[in-house]
Amino acid sequence: MSNASFRKLKKLGTISRKSITVSQDELIKTSYLQSDNSLPLVVQPNVDNLNLAVWTQHNRAWIENQLWKHGGILFRDFQLKNVAEFQKFMQGVSDNLLDYSYGSTPRNHVKGNIYTSTEYPATHYIPLHNEMSYSRNWPMKIAFFCINKALQGGETPIADSRKIFARINARIKEKFLQKKVMYVRNYGLGLDLTWQNVFNTSSKSEVEAYCHQAGIEFEWRDSDTSPGLKTRQICQVIAKHPKTSEIVWFNQAHLFHISNLEPTVRAQLLSNFKEEDLPRNVYYGDGSAIESSILEEIREIYQQESIKFPWQEGDVLLLDNMLYAHGRMPFQGERKVVVGMAK
Repeated sequence: MSNASFRKLKKLGTISRKSITVSQDELIKTSYLQSDNSLPLVVQPNVDNLNLAVWTQHNRAWIENQLWKHGGILFRDFQLKNVAEFQKFMQGVSDNLLDYSYGSTPRNHVKGNIYTSTEYPATHYIPLHNEMSYSRNWPMKIAFFCINKALQGGETPIADSRKIFARINARIKEKFLQKKVMYVRNYGLGLDLTWQNVFNTSSKSEVEAYCHQAGIEFEWRDSDTSPGLKTRQICQVIAKHPKTSEIVWFNQAHLFHISNLEPTVRAQLLSNFKEEDLPRNVYYGDGSAIESSILEEIREIYQQESIKFPWQEGDVLLLDNMLYAHGRMPFQGERKVVVGMAK
């Protein structure tokens, strides 16, 4: 065969391979749930039986860029069937899935690094928050997989943390920025998580090592009124996104503060415990009290910026955990949503 003929055949082979290549634009379609192009960005398959986990592995960079641009993506109609498939999706999103260490809410381990969403009673509203913003170390990505949607309610509202920061009164921001926030937790009262659950160990030495590394002050207490462990940690109020350089409101003062509890629950706790012995509370970084009126103003901003949409079974909501906060609406019926977190 002549060199010219060989080159011609080689060219034809290349053309043939290109002709069966399907572009990303043909595999998926993007849209928004609302006409004003507000979050979340919706990604749906454009072909039958598109495997979300496999597609994710080949399009991680695109997903990253969309997260930095939009803050959240809702993957819908991919026929995701079970937790194993969701875990594969998460592994496609990140090489570094996280366990739920130093958590603040009750969850159950499901499989690998997948957990149930917060297991508060169905009637309980969970305020909008950024995951683990009460600490100095947090996941950059968090994803929710809807296995069973509630009969009524149960939405996972989201809100733009950049807008929260922009809307908070300058005087309030200045005071918080000057003082920071201090989270105080008392474990062992039988009213909240145990320290064994939070630190995923029954070894006091392992807890102490974790606290030293994380900058958490700790005190073992053995009195009848304050058994177990007491911790204090001063943390950030705002944070700068490492990729977009945007400033976000990034703390859980409005959630940890005792004023977040229902009045009857709050009154009962304060009748049984000194304020310093409450299961959890938050102060300014110098230990002074945070005004309840200020926190109520912040909660109202979260409510006003909240975006809600009904779950469909099989939905996966992926959020940039710094750019977008999330919560949970009360619900009726069976609701099963599992969670994965990643760097």
